[in-house]
Amino acid sequence: MTFSPSSRSMSEGGGLCPGGGVGAFWQAWDWHKKLTPSPNENAHQSRVTMILFVLELEWVLSTGQDKQFAWHCSESGQRLGGYRTSAVASGLQFDVETRHVFIGDHSGQVTILKLEQENCTLVTTFRGHSGGVTALCWDPVQRVLFSGSSDHSVIMWDIGGRKGTAIELQGHNDRVQALSYAQHTRQLISCGGDGGIVVWNMDVERQETPEWLDSDSCQKCDQPFFWNFKQMWDSKKIGLRQHHCRKCGKAVCGKCSSKRSSIPLMGFEFEVRVCDSCHEAITDEERAPTATFHDSKHNIVHVHFDATRGWLLTSGTDKVIKLWDMTPVVS
Repeated sequence: MTFSPSSRSMSEGGGLCPGGGVGAFWQAWDWHKKLTPSPNENAHQSRVTMILFVLELEWVLSTGQDKQFAWHCSESGQRLGGYRTSAVASGLQFDVETRHVFIGDHSGQVTILKLEQENCTLVTTFRGHSGGVTALCWDPVQRVLFSGSSDHSVIMWDIGGRKGTAIELQGHNDRVQALSYAQHTRQLISCGGDGGIVVWNMDVERQETPEWLDSDSCQKCDQPFFWNFKQMWDSKKIGLRQHHCRKCGKAVCGKCSSKRSSIPLMGFEFEVRVCDSCHEAITDEERAPTATFHDSKHNIVHVHFDATRGWLLTSGTDKVIKLWDMTPVVS
């Protein structure tokens, strides 16, 4: 369900429009409980998963468990077009200026479509999560897309820069359930199933995490890994387990990566495994946190941030709605 305060219109999938239906409703100006519905038709063959109302174009965008993305005219209820996704969609965002729609699904893939009045074009697809996408958030000013996932991570995709930059943010101990972005302060708010509310400072120069390198032996001490039978036989040594340094990406053994450190500029707010040489090279300034952590004490499933007041509304699986004053940390 989405609500547009300027037009007092509500777009809803399921519930008032069962069986895969999508409808738009207008609230009376005297705020009576009765809602005036617009014409609607069944947009999906099964339950609606995501819905988004675009006031500037008078479009209603929706996705369903039938793996279909569709958009309708909110005035006439006419179906304008559709697209079949690779998996059930779980995230939906739209850029009004370029008419690009971003669809995240349970397979971990993000699909970008270019919408026209009655057709759409596939722009690209990309994947960076090891789990399904659970939330999307679009910043039209900096032109970056944030995706949250069941793998506990958030990824910032630099869409506008067109360099393929993807920045990982690791700050949750459970699936990321909701995302919101404060454009005026360039801070990202992520909420998770662990009850954590994390406020990320995105006004810093962050670094991409390195790709993990492949090797048959430790790239620090040259000890063979346990599958390198030839080197084990030649050196008469027992093979070791392989690990990876989160800062340089090298394949190392446990002895050469016994240290732990946070690397906030790479998105690691918690301490992670690093090789001994990288641990010595990381300065105290590089360990300075770039995020603040807050405990909501409930499993958050939905979040809405009011930038004007600095208020954050969260709802959880405990059927409780909480209102937070975020001005001390988002300012």
